[in-house]
Amino acid sequence: MDMFKKCYDFKEAGIARKAGYYPYFIPVESGHGAEAIVGGKKMIMYSRNDYLGLTAHPEIKEAAKAAVEKYGASSTASRFISGTLDIHCGLEEKIANFLGKESAVVFAAGMQVNLGVIPAIAGANDILITDKFDHASILDGCRLSLAHNRRFRHNDTDSLEIVLKTLSNDKGRIIVIDGVYSMEGDIAKLPQICKLAEKYDVKIMLDDAHGIGVLDKEKGRGTGAHFGLADKIDLIVGSFSKSFASAGGFVAGDFPVIDYIKHFARSMVFSAALPVASTATASKSLDIIQREPQRRELLWNNTNKLLDGFKSLGFNTGKSCTPIIPIIIPSRMKAVALWQALFENGIFTNLIIPPAVPESRTMLRISVSALHEDKHLDILLEKSQKAGKKLGII
Repeated sequence: MDMFKKCYDFKEAGIARKAGYYPYFIPVESGHGAEAIVGGKKMIMYSRNDYLGLTAHPEIKEAAKAAVEKYGASSTASRFISGTLDIHCGLEEKIANFLGKESAVVFAAGMQVNLGVIPAIAGANDILITDKFDHASILDGCRLSLAHNRRFRHNDTDSLEIVLKTLSNDKGRIIVIDGVYSMEGDIAKLPQICKLAEKYDVKIMLDDAHGIGVLDKEKGRGTGAHFGLADKIDLIVGSFSKSFASAGGFVAGDFPVIDYIKHFARSMVFSAALPVASTATASKSLDIIQREPQRRELLWNNTNKLLDGFKSLGFNTGKSCTPIIPIIIPSRMKAVALWQALFENGIFTNLIIPPAVPESRTMLRISVSALHEDKHLDILLEKSQKAGKKLGII
């Protein structure tokens, strides 16, 4: 059998392109923040995770330039060998202090963190307990680890306890969850989860890629700090591609655990180090996240206005309570039609279809930014209402 037969048999993307409604890999020509140029046309961007609007902050751009001038474009080596620069160590120390942990280590990509950390800490004799809506990087990390994976219903702590009751105490066990779920926009029930983890003597690993910078009104330290439970989380994972306006990721925890991960996480050991421009921008973003809480205030004002607006129009936003707002449309073709109608009206949203979500939860995902102005929010609500009524969605 031809190894590439499945590739030549894949027709869906080509059909969508010819029909003019292919929503992926669309080149953005220029612009940042609330607006950008796409296909020569100005678009309002609701498809990026620039929650605090830092991608074009002048201090951040200057930090990237200065880092490249000092170190060059790349270290061209793994951190394990000679790719570790003092700028990496400085960022790791800042992250650990920010999150109240002993140590941290950064990775060259956010996806690499879970792909490296989970197999490093969990083996064939261990048990991973995961939420059914966990991010793909968590699920892939679990597969690579060869550990037993027990899943519980999404954000259902009764289901979690049923799983925990069945586990043997003679195996290593860790709950691996998201802080803010990247599709649904809801927040993990951390107070209840922490109580169960303590009751059953189980560790917790929290992927807070969409929570850090967004949650915790004072400093933006994420879901753990939002609930006052950061000290109950054993490992905190984050991504620099959201609030940090950069690329890469990190994990923070106790020093012995992080030191072990640094030596055994294959996705870090066998990858070139995080580029210096990304390292510098992440570091400067961390300074601004703590220094300018007004950005979070703007973000949440925009989030609440859109959530209230969509709900009042009759759209299904699920249980979202964060700047990730899903417009859930069980009909895939209606979801595609709504995406296309908004796109044609200068609004760029994310169309999320299976297998990224269950068939019944096809959605448009709206990502809110502190840079969105009232005029941007009003246009989105107005065009969504018009298209939603025409398509019979509302």
